[in-house]
Amino acid sequence: MSGSKPNHKLPGKPARQLLFSEALHQKRPTPMTTETYPSSPSTQPVTTSDKEQSTTMQRILHKITAVGRRIEGIDAPISSLTLETKSMRVDIASFQTRVTGLEHRMGSLETQMATSQDRDQDLLYLKSKLTDLEDRSRRDNIHLLGIPENEEGTDIQAFLSSTLPKLTSLNFDPPLEF
Repeated sequence: MSGSKPNHKLPGKPARQLLFSEALHQKRPTPMTTETYPSSPSTQPVTTSDKEQSTTMQRILHKITAVGRRIEGIDAPISSLTLETKSMRVDIASFQTRVTGLEHRMGSLETQMATSQDRDQDLLYLKSKLTDLEDRSRRDNIHLLGIPENEEGTDIQAFLSSTLPKLTSLNFDPPLEF
């Protein structure tokens, strides 16, 4: 078998790649095997016995088992981290929903605030117009309290000239002009 691959065929089974554990339990028909490895620095054949191979395989199996235990020891924290990650994803999704809702509310409030500011400006404008109209209406009008309605008759100027000095107890010299 110089320079060839080892035969991984079990008697009576189709050719397939053997699992490592199957290879450990496989018995070789000859007690001594002589193989030449191309990567070997010398071209001398390497001889090993079944006992040496079995011991080597057991050591390798023991190391693989130890690695498997380490992996199982790592698997528990990884599972815990996976659960925490899933929980965090749920929390993040909840936060995203809440933020989206808050953004919609914020947009609505900004629209209401802009509308309110426009109404405030309109109200201030109307208030100034009302004040101006009230001031203009007071300039030419005098409101006299305590005088019955329609007492003045048809000549308002004569009525005021005679009534105002009596009501105010003032003497108007020169007489009032209207």
